Amino acid sequence: MSEVAIAKKAQIVDQVSAKFKDAASVVVVDYRGLTVEEVTELRKQLRDAGVEMRVIKNSILSRAAVQAGLEGMEDVFVGPTAVAFSNEDVVAPAKIMNDFAEKAEALEIKGGVIEGKVSSVEQITELAKLPNREGLLSMLLSVLQAPVRNVAYAVNAVIDKKEEEVA
Repeated sequence: MSEVAIAKKAQIVDQVSAKFKDAASVVVVDYRGLTVEEVTELRKQLRDAGVEMRVIKNSILSRAAVQAGLEGMEDVFVGPTAVAFSNEDVVAPAKIMNDFAEKAEALEIKGGVIEGKVSSVEQITELAKLPNREGLLSMLLSVLQAPVRNVAYAVNAVIDKKEEEVA
């Protein structure tokens, strides 16, 4: 292989390694058997959620994972492999891939990375069951509002009782 080709591959490995390091979560899937329409729909859903999906050679992925300090991912990079990188939302790629895999049986989740730690298929599917960031924020907001709401109900009940006594 020529030195130019080797240098180009090394540059790609560096770029992919940087993506692994920067990503909040990464989901690795086997997309073999999906139709063009299904892949297009999957890419659209991921893009809308701010997730980048790329098909990269397994040898490059393996080298990039090792370079990024993600030991133990060699078993995941076998066969046709697509990788979804999310820099912001940890749940989005897992949720989208898991939901899509339920509809399109040809899509198989092989593993991934959650906040810098190599994760199994089971961990990815558990992550997919969590609500997304907006859902978690609305849950937190409702928990924070509950005490204030309860005080308002109590004050209102006291006012109503005082009005009944006056009448």
